[in-house]
Amino acid sequence: MAAPQNYLAVIKVVGIGGGGVNAINRMIEVGLKGVEFIAINTDAQALLMSDADVKLDVGRELTRGLGAGANPDVGRKAAEDHREEIEEVLKGADMVFVTAGEGGGTGTGGAPVVANIARSLGALTIGVVTRPFTFEGRRRANQAEDGIAGLRDEVDTLIVIPNDRLLSISDRQVSVLDAFKSADQVLLSGVQGITDLITTPGLINLDFADVKSVMSEAGSALMGIGSARGDDRAVAAAEMAISSPLLEASIDGARGVLLSISGGSDLGLFEINEAAQLVSEAAHPEANIIFGAVIDDALGDEVRVTVIAAGFDGGQPPAKNRDKVLGSYSGGNREEGSGGSSNRPAGQESGSRPSFGGLGSVTPREEEPAPADPAPVAEVPPPPAPTPHPQVPPARPYPESQAEELDVPDFLK
Repeated sequence: MAAPQNYLAVIKVVGIGGGGVNAINRMIEVGLKGVEFIAINTDAQALLMSDADVKLDVGRELTRGLGAGANPDVGRKAAEDHREEIEEVLKGADMVFVTAGEGGGTGTGGAPVVANIARSLGALTIGVVTRPFTFEGRRRANQAEDGIAGLRDEVDTLIVIPNDRLLSISDRQVSVLDAFKSADQVLLSGVQGITDLITTPGLINLDFADVKSVMSEAGSALMGIGSARGDDRAVAAAEMAISSPLLEASIDGARGVLLSISGGSDLGLFEINEAAQLVSEAAHPEANIIFGAVIDDALGDEVRVTVIAAGFDGGQPPAKNRDKVLGSYSGGNREEGSGGSSNRPAGQESGSRPSFGGLGSVTPREEEPAPADPAPVAEVPPPPAPTPHPQVPPARPYPESQAEELDVPDFLK
């Protein structure tokens, strides 16, 4: 290794498959600095359009450069066949991001192979992948779940972003093209939120060892993003991040939290302290919270907060609290049970909930019918039934009594 590299962490971002390559193209487009980009694909045509530093056309003999046909087995074999080439381009890396769109062929099958190679070389390996939209079909969803499970075993930390959650932060008129661009943007945010802490000098600097202490062998992780302007902007952005629709579950109980705060040159230390305090209250009481502040004048008066939470007991984040709230937003009935418990932390994070007001309002409504169904609803039908019967018999005497009353005033005749 060259002497200057002894002082800088070598970070490599690998985009594998169509979704992964699109994601790193987006990162290159916005000028993500301090990292080396590697594009790996079985589709030679798509690879030609990438601006990555290194391009690997894998599976040439197997697919003849025409893609994996959405078959993960083909993607896996293509990566295995070019294992030595992949190992060569990953050598010397301190940290490797493996990004892919799960559900297809090359990314789903090849990502675990790339992660295995990176980890065997001693690099901190982080997977950042997307779960497909529901409209992409059940088969793709099943392949994605298998791919995510396989990748989880090969990385230090895995961040999974469900594309369906993007619907809750997108306009109803959003096009399919823009929806997939949003997915690329979220992958970018996940990588940038971590790399900026290491590569960009800021108010509060972090080094590679800090990040490694949180993310090494951390298992599943959650990522939330928030941005705000105006009064209490840092706190508002932090609240948005920890209640982000992109979070599949709650960050409660996280023992490792990476907090990245970006803002203009007027970003104050007091603001940062307030935002960090909010996140620390949501995590485990003894959590290792690593936070840094990056100054970017291009943001103007906007503050951006990225929260990555990992180190959950049992390896998986608790999916009972905030996941239920989000699930109720998307209409998941099986998540109603814990809707009430998810509203309690909402009280603590009052600023974040109103931004997704529908999430908080749905759960109480679903809880009220629950007690109403067993008893009152069953007893309501009987009262209306008897009421018509008593009315029918008395209806007969009334005309008779009316006839008698007509007979009484005979003197009028």
